[in-house]
Amino acid sequence: MLMTGDGGRPWLSVLIPVYNVATYLRECVESVLVQADRGVEILLLDDGSTDGSERIAAHLQTHWPQQITLLRHADNQGLSAARNSLMAAARGRYLWFLDSDDFLLPGAIGQLRACIQSHAPELVLCDFQMWRARPRLKHRLRGESHRRSFAGPARQLAHDRVQLLRGLMLTGQMHAWSKIASRTLWQRSGLQFPRGAYYEDMATMPRLALAARSFAYVPEPWVAYRQREGSILSSTSLVKASDLASALLAFSADYQGHVAHDGVLRNAELEFAIAHLATRNFLGAMRAFSGLPPDQRRENPQVPEQFLAYYQTISPLAPRALLRAYLRRGWWLRYWKVRGWLQTMKAL
Repeated sequence: MLMTGDGGRPWLSVLIPVYNVATYLRECVESVLVQADRGVEILLLDDGSTDGSERIAAHLQTHWPQQITLLRHADNQGLSAARNSLMAAARGRYLWFLDSDDFLLPGAIGQLRACIQSHAPELVLCDFQMWRARPRLKHRLRGESHRRSFAGPARQLAHDRVQLLRGLMLTGQMHAWSKIASRTLWQRSGLQFPRGAYYEDMATMPRLALAARSFAYVPEPWVAYRQREGSILSSTSLVKASDLASALLAFSADYQGHVAHDGVLRNAELEFAIAHLATRNFLGAMRAFSGLPPDQRRENPQVPEQFLAYYQTISPLAPRALLRAYLRRGWWLRYWKVRGWLQTMKAL
């Protein structure tokens, strides 16, 4: 059954920012085309590419003009700006962001369509696959062919925001491409991706989930997340470390505001999950800072204290309370790792 939105609008917009991905772009777009019905539109936005990606995008649009729309930024403005422009141009009832070096797995759109037809949730969550050109045994043993993005109820419509937030925080998988949201949810939240910041998904998706009134989780890998050199996560810098440490600050402010008006969100399990993710971000930022050249660390001696201040602002649990919660759950490795870092920071 073909679905459309109001007035015959597409039921789904797949939004693909494009920047210097000539090697991967065709595979990405064709993975959508091969399974898209006439109710699916594909929007590409070239963000000032210099490697021929724009020519590939134009070629694809010429061959599939009914389904592909090509937008352009005159110069490179970054992933967040590209996503925001795509969102503004999209006409679909649901919006699905897809990175142009990744691709959809077979059946993804059909399963999404079935979920929406059955439940019409504001937010749909899916799993993903880590895709490597040369997977090794250790990658298979890690379960990279099917990575979970959510810890909670599956294949049903749910309205419990505590359940939604807790399930997202426990896995820590905040990428935008594993979350398909309705246009009404984006509009009601008033959110956009933060321009000029790294870890834009971590800064945005928890806030979007906080605004969601309903959700459904389909525990199937729909996206192949390509592992390649040169990605944002493959290198470190002081700016990246700082953006990671502060990524949840806006969510924390939103959450505290909701708690003040909604006693349901004052939940011990949810507070633990938020504290756990805040701790993961803090440790990641500290490891990144520790990996900087010695001269950069000497020039920025205040950074660890700044990161600790961010952490203490975000986490609903004090460090000792979090460590006790780890022990109650039997998370011994996590306990010792966090305890060591906090002792190093003299936070205990």
